[in-house]
Amino acid sequence: MEFINISEPEIRKPLVIAAMQDMGNVGSIVVNFINKNLGTAPFRHVKSTRPPYVYDRGGFIEIPEEKWEYRFGNDIIIFGGGSGQPQQNDELNELCQDVIDIAKKYDAKFIYTVGGFHTSRQFGKHPTTYVTTTSKNLLEQVQKLGIETTPQESVITGFNGLILGYAKLNGINGMGLYGELLEPNIPQYRAAKTIIQTLEKLTYQKLGDLSELDAKADAVDNQLSGDMKDEY
Repeated sequence: MEFINISEPEIRKPLVIAAMQDMGNVGSIVVNFINKNLGTAPFRHVKSTRPPYVYDRGGFIEIPEEKWEYRFGNDIIIFGGGSGQPQQNDELNELCQDVIDIAKKYDAKFIYTVGGFHTSRQFGKHPTTYVTTTSKNLLEQVQKLGIETTPQESVITGFNGLILGYAKLNGINGMGLYGELLEPNIPQYRAAKTIIQTLEKLTYQKLGDLSELDAKADAVDNQLSGDMKDEY
């Protein structure tokens, strides 16, 4: 991994939101939405030095650029988005540790991550966001707010789970917010919307106009309906 500093933001004790692309692109949708609506600015980026694949352009190949940004706004640091995650475990662990190091550098007290929650429950246009935490004490606080917590034991893989483990190992409080989805290969804007609504409730911050996500979700529905009609 290559870590490149662009500037040194003057922030202290920010909230950190860190998430990467995952099922339904939920992590990237949330990160990109918050960056756009809060007008965050980049201050550091990370590049993978080990390409997980190559593009065949029809007789010649191109190497994809894997790059992720750290951005900041008022009392907040946002990390992630992008088009994928590191494919090697050592790079993934190195990236998680770097997020923790940045959180410590700016004296962050809390890390949030977000992602998809694959389910078979039929929820229509109203998915639920489930929260898990780095401690039982935090769990009790979340439950007092009336927020749903993860309903059963499971293994959370990838950056959007592992970062919580790194937070706990380093004495930083953390929460993972995971929005329900049925189709992990389709962008899930409604899952992202319910995650952002839950984030707003937890952080007491307004993160943007959510009607934009409703419009994108409807556009995906319309496209899928059109594709199904074309099959008949």
